[in-house]
Amino acid sequence: MRESRRLQAVQTPIIPVIAELIRQNPGTISLGQGVVNYAPPPQALAAIASFGADSANHKYQAAAGSSALVAALSQKLAAENGVAVGAAHGNRLMATAGGNQAFFNVALAILDPGDEVILPTPYYFNHEMAIVMANARVVLAPTDKNYQLDLEALCAAITPRTRAIVTVSPNNPSGAVYPETDLRAVNELCAKHGLYHINDEAYEYFTYDGARHFSPASISGAAAHTITLYSMSKAYGFASWRIGWAVYPAALEAAMTKIQDTIVICPPAISQMAAIGALTAGREWVSAHVRSLAQTRLMVRDELATLAREGLAECPPAQGALYFLLRPRTALAPLDYVRRLIGEHRVAAIPGDAFGLTQGCALRVAYGALDSTTAAEGVGRLVAGVRALAP
Repeated sequence: MRESRRLQAVQTPIIPVIAELIRQNPGTISLGQGVVNYAPPPQALAAIASFGADSANHKYQAAAGSSALVAALSQKLAAENGVAVGAAHGNRLMATAGGNQAFFNVALAILDPGDEVILPTPYYFNHEMAIVMANARVVLAPTDKNYQLDLEALCAAITPRTRAIVTVSPNNPSGAVYPETDLRAVNELCAKHGLYHINDEAYEYFTYDGARHFSPASISGAAAHTITLYSMSKAYGFASWRIGWAVYPAALEAAMTKIQDTIVICPPAISQMAAIGALTAGREWVSAHVRSLAQTRLMVRDELATLAREGLAECPPAQGALYFLLRPRTALAPLDYVRRLIGEHRVAAIPGDAFGLTQGCALRVAYGALDSTTAAEGVGRLVAGVRALAP
């Protein structure tokens, strides 16, 4: 008896691996998992106060999400992203049990065995895992030294089996924010070759130093080949509530509905109600928390910069999300390096090879989950560890 060969080809999720190492080393500060340090807005909890009293709330709901949530998300997209949703615009919106499920739905909807999806490296590991689970093939396209898109490399990676190019901006794990011009170029490339452009915008509110987020789905004429993924996990402190959504071409509606009905039937009804409440708090509520995180980010950036000045590591610019990608000078494999950091210095990060960075050693350093004092202690331990492990 064995598991499927398909699943044998899927990488082991790195977050549980690092979590187990942390459990084995009490007192470790985690600069690993990408979550925020704040709870959902009070409006989210207020919205579900009467949930249990209505028996209808305990029955199956609409596959694509409640009409109230779909309306609220559509209004948000129109006002903030310049994306119009609905039959008149040639696209659809589906609420999902988190952004990861949105991507998995899309992967199953568009891919046949042996099809190819282009991922710029570094990639978000759950995207790579979902593509492999769909019996498709990942084709990697390098980015530049600051993890910005290399349009020539993307073009060169296209083959007759290519079905989609995936972009994540602001990026997990690099923190890079792709310029509007580059995202427009990728979208045009996909239109030219008959490919889907899948853009993950889970970190759309998390931009710094003047960087601006752009939604390719707002491009005129892009609806037929553009798929956009969103999540409430980060912006609204909603990680465990599992609410995300996808905007996708109308031609995929039947396939997306089949997948949604099979996997989850409908997004959790109580979470949908909470999401509607959270959306009433709106972007300004999120922005206040992002401004606070920005101060922690500056502290982390400045501390990591000392390693660069000492010639012990490289830390490319990161104008978005909750991450820096640190490249320490070492001959150690990334996971071995992280084991040493945890065991000897009681600080954790995520090894870069989980994101497709197979040359040298890279670490994803996440700063969103901690208050400023704990983050300062954690990054101090990380800096000390990099110095101690330097060859």
